Amino acid sequence: MIKTDALLSMVDTLPTDIKTQLIEKLLRSLNPTQKGIDALWAEEAERRVDEIRKGKVKTVPGEKVFDDIRQRFSK
Repeated sequence: MIKTDALLSMVDTLPTDIKTQLIEKLLRSLNPTQKGIDALWAEEAERRVDEIRKGKVKTVPGEKVFDDIRQRFSK
């Protein structure tokens, strides 16, 4: 088995496109996609957008949200 230092040295010499592929593969191995969960989140996002468009929910500007959080946690 290759030692960590040797592997990292080899990675340093790779072209950028290969490094990008390696990074993507490593990230996928750490966080495998869960298609069922991803589909549910996509449906939820679409439902929420639809509610906003139809005026069923009131949106809050991001600045206000962060101001409220800062106020709540600064006490």
